[in-house]
Amino acid sequence: MSDTPKEHTELIAVDTITVINPRIRNQKVFEEIVANIAELGLKRPITVAVRNNETSGELAYELVCGQGRLEAFKALKQDKIPAVVITASSEDCLVMSLVENLARRQHRSLDLLRDIKRLKDSGYSTREIATKTHLSVKYVHGVIRLLESHEHRLLRAVESGKIPVSVAVDIAEADDIGVQTVLRKAYESKVLRGGRLMAAKRLVEARAQYGKGRGNSEPGVRKNLSVETLLRTYQNDVDKKKILLRKAGATRSEMLFLTQSLKTLLSDENFVTLLRAEGLANIPRTIADRLTHIEEAKA
Repeated sequence: MSDTPKEHTELIAVDTITVINPRIRNQKVFEEIVANIAELGLKRPITVAVRNNETSGELAYELVCGQGRLEAFKALKQDKIPAVVITASSEDCLVMSLVENLARRQHRSLDLLRDIKRLKDSGYSTREIATKTHLSVKYVHGVIRLLESHEHRLLRAVESGKIPVSVAVDIAEADDIGVQTVLRKAYESKVLRGGRLMAAKRLVEARAQYGKGRGNSEPGVRKNLSVETLLRTYQNDVDKKKILLRKAGATRSEMLFLTQSLKTLLSDENFVTLLRAEGLANIPRTIADRLTHIEEAKA
């Protein structure tokens, strides 16, 4: 990388700018950007690097950051856009664009994977990528391993939004026992819940049986499940059912306590009179039906 580039701000023609690191845009988010710029104007200039057009000899520019803003100006039929113009090589521009995208709070998981891989392919070490992107060395190493080891099932799951990148990386790094720990921690930290957790479990089972996979299944590389694995899976299912039973029992006890408490209160004439004075003469039908059911059961 070169030293900090010299820069200045000017209006430049939108059709002279080339996007060197194009990304797929969320249409709804893009429409919001267009609406905001149309109403309030451009709050922050884009950043470009100056180039010479080899064909015409005129100035041309490579986009460093601000693709959404540039495309919004084009959608609004604007000929020129405010831009911070810097002096930097194409390689530096690409790296700055990748780093800027990685530093965003919101980005597509697949873009994150590909951007880290592009930095790696550009000759940067794992530690250098971690420093530039403010990600941990372990995380960057895991992402690169995910791509280079051809974890097709995990990559498809990340791309479709079934599991986060961090969970995919942890699964790729773990052994059979460690994978269960990864899923448990993801559940406890609320990263995977409900349908996403079940999808992750099915993914892990498919990966264990058929390998990393390019297609939906690869019977030729099927793995035999050991007795220990089967017993561990059975024990995990038993433990989960025990937890569900304990939760169901606790909920039932709480419901009985609340119902009995309400029944006792409603049998107190002074309490009922107070409710009427406050305009609370009726109770929800579901509760009334439950109280009636209790009375009928005792009769």
